[in-house]
Amino acid sequence: MVKNPDLNTVKDMFKKLYLVLVLGAALACKAAPPKHIKVAGSNDIQPDEQQSIVAKTVAQFISNYNYKKVELNDSISQVVYNRYIKSLDESHNYLLASDVQDFDKYKTVLDNDVKEGNLADVFYIFNVYQKRYLEHIQYSIAHIDDNFDYSKNETFVYDRDNQPWVASQSEMDNLWRMRVKYDLLNLKLANPDMTKNKETLKKRYESLLTQANKLNNQDVFQIFMDAFTEAIDPHTNYFNPANAANFNIEMSRQLEGIGAGLSTSNEFITIRSVMSGGPADKSHQINIDDRIVAVAQGKDGAFQNVVGWRIENAIALIRGAKGTTVRLEILPKGTSVSSKPKIVEMVREKIILKDESAKSEIRTYESNGKSLKIGIISVPAFYIDFNDYKSGNPNYKSTTHDVKLIIDSLKQKGVDGIVMDMRQNGGGSLLEAVDLTGLFIKTGPVVQVRNSDNQVEVDKDEDPSIAYTGPLAILVDRFSASATEIFSGAIQDYGRGLIIGTQTYGKGSVQNAIDLDRVISPSVIERISALTKKTTTKPVNTGSQSVFGQLNLTIAKFYRITGNSTQHKGVTPDIQFPSIIPLDKYGEDTEPSAMPFDVIAKSNYTKVGDFTQVVPQLRKLHDQRMENSASYKYLLQDIAEFKKHEDEKSITLNEQKLKQQRDADDKRSFEDENERRVAMGLPALKKGEAKPRNEDLDFLKKEAGQILTDYISLDAKYTSTIVPAN
Repeated sequence: MVKNPDLNTVKDMFKKLYLVLVLGAALACKAAPPKHIKVAGSNDIQPDEQQSIVAKTVAQFISNYNYKKVELNDSISQVVYNRYIKSLDESHNYLLASDVQDFDKYKTVLDNDVKEGNLADVFYIFNVYQKRYLEHIQYSIAHIDDNFDYSKNETFVYDRDNQPWVASQSEMDNLWRMRVKYDLLNLKLANPDMTKNKETLKKRYESLLTQANKLNNQDVFQIFMDAFTEAIDPHTNYFNPANAANFNIEMSRQLEGIGAGLSTSNEFITIRSVMSGGPADKSHQINIDDRIVAVAQGKDGAFQNVVGWRIENAIALIRGAKGTTVRLEILPKGTSVSSKPKIVEMVREKIILKDESAKSEIRTYESNGKSLKIGIISVPAFYIDFNDYKSGNPNYKSTTHDVKLIIDSLKQKGVDGIVMDMRQNGGGSLLEAVDLTGLFIKTGPVVQVRNSDNQVEVDKDEDPSIAYTGPLAILVDRFSASATEIFSGAIQDYGRGLIIGTQTYGKGSVQNAIDLDRVISPSVIERISALTKKTTTKPVNTGSQSVFGQLNLTIAKFYRITGNSTQHKGVTPDIQFPSIIPLDKYGEDTEPSAMPFDVIAKSNYTKVGDFTQVVPQLRKLHDQRMENSASYKYLLQDIAEFKKHEDEKSITLNEQKLKQQRDADDKRSFEDENERRVAMGLPALKKGEAKPRNEDLDFLKKEAGQILTDYISLDAKYTSTIVPAN
């Protein structure tokens, strides 16, 4: 949950922190650079001064202003250390036991390292890890031509999370030899041509080496800062400049650029997709699988070759402000790398990411001989364009604005009810959670927010207009979190709609998005920027002018208007579905550093409906359908199958046995798929036949619409107390 950076609750914090951090940054500039420890055989990646400043700044924020008020001490240091090692080598495939034993001396010093801005220990650990990584991949390449015996009853343990660290180099070599054998066997089962398979695997391993050699200190710093901040709480996060830009694109669901999705292939930046209506599309000169050779700014700027670049750095050159010109040198798909590239000139525009915004469909259900139309609105996140919002643009991009337009359209088409599909909606803007709730209620409190000083602020919907007053259901799952829990919790507490699905994630904390450039001395930013330009020919950040990045700091905890927190417990649906997402592995209550559940005083609000009488009837009708539902049976089978595979840790390297197992799995999977299709009223596929595009086999979404249809069709003695008056 990200709160608007300009809300009054954090203005005072910024004033205090500016003074603290200007002094801290100034002292950092005078401090000696971190000690340099070289690891033979690695890329010897080292931290820079801006990262030292960021580490100290983030440590100050967390020590003084995080909601939990956590002291950075030896105990926290050990948690950070364990998280960092796990993030590097969770499956114990790279580091030797002796490496980890060597690292143990850093267990209780990382807290001091961060507070002092000393990242030498952190980078030393990473460089040892990368050295091992490169060694093992190179070893694998050297053993691709080994003569493996696929008739032996050997087993490859691929899930080693709970295995001890490998004790010796010979044991590690054997582990990786088994990995090569496993990879070749996978290829052999698909294609008996072993010469070609070995070439394929060699290219795959060489690609891993190439990617590893492109890692830079921003990557290392991000990995460590993730371990550090999440040891404090799961939702305090630091974003380096590149990731900060991507986070803000996610929040706004728009960017400024050419409207093309990119990927890397054989050292080339390649066009993966072209967005309809964007500059790339309108140029009629850019197609999927075209390769970008070079990028130039403006009509006269020099071209900069981007072959072999990291994709983020290439994107940094291609993105840019609306109205500016960018030129690309393009090798069209199918042309030789020695061909003369064509030049495509485009003017950048604001690109709306429509595929990642709210969208709708209409489904028809039969009930008592009558057809009912249910509108289903899928909401992937609570997004908002903060810049447009702060500038006063009334048409700023947001979840609420998009949903309001969709509701108006659905009403014009005569829908009888609406299902809001909020599954896997991890949240976003707190402002949007309040505003979206306001589309369905007249006025009143939506959420309570308590800060670290135990002051409670009640965020209210103060707009008396209601976009929709008809039958409403909210579909949620385990990955519905944060803003989704505020919205669905408020809808449930007001009695405004049914909540359907599985228990939600349970994230009840509020984060403030802090641009670190705004709280660190401008003179320090200028000096770091100048230093950066002198020492590199490639951009160090992408899509953003940020130097120091962004901190999302947990500053408060939110509560439902009933007074209950959603921490750990989330929102419990009125009608529950089985969860294919393991509740014991995913959710706030599985996070060691998460805050506890608690309760505060309730808000003053008036319910608009009451589902107490109708819910038992709806559950009964749902249960009766499920008893005879093939789709429900397959859902339960999927859950059991998921659990079975999750518990598997190893696989046979006997070719005959593995082939029999794979053939049986493929046969069962094909038959299960066709049974599901038939159960959903779709034709069975023939062997080898491709699935039609945009087919919907979402049984749970269909059932959510059916439950709302049941509700609409129930006797008036139930519905008259539930549907709010217009």
